[in-house]
Amino acid sequence: MIHRNIIIILIFFFSTQIIFCQNNKDDDEKKILGPAKAAFYSAVLPGLGQIYNKKYWKVPIVYGALAAGIYYYNHNNDLYHDYRDAYKRRLAGFTDDEFYGDGSVPAISNDGLIRAQKSLKRNKELSILVTIGIYALNIIDANVDAHLLQYNLDENLTLSPKLNYNEINSTSNVSLSLKLKL
Repeated sequence: MIHRNIIIILIFFFSTQIIFCQNNKDDDEKKILGPAKAAFYSAVLPGLGQIYNKKYWKVPIVYGALAAGIYYYNHNNDLYHDYRDAYKRRLAGFTDDEFYGDGSVPAISNDGLIRAQKSLKRNKELSILVTIGIYALNIIDANVDAHLLQYNLDENLTLSPKLNYNEINSTSNVSLSLKLKL
């Protein structure tokens, strides 16, 4: 019974020592970034949350992805209007649209124009959804980054793979080591 109490006291003592070892005065001085603030900034202006988190390299990725989504929406929208206008002109009796061909036989039939309009409309809607998804990912990324910046990760706690050569068997062993410096 006495050994059990001593073990419990030792475990309590060492666990509190580990907790107190991780609380530095430097941690109190560091500004803890607010995840909600970073998410709000990214919602107001995409990329602003990444700037708030000091992850400047992510801003061009955010704007490039958003620009690509907007570009594909505009491209599909322009093609959709071209096919729609050509179809309307054919219904009015004209044969001078860009998809008619040489003038005697249409290169794209009326059914082809209808199928192209449906396909381009679906692509437009998909482009909008992808752009909205990228915008949402921008907000989520800023929020998660701000959460992760609150954790103190340094060289005292590392998890790294190791490749050891076993000279007895002449084989290589792969292992994973967890290093904790107190």
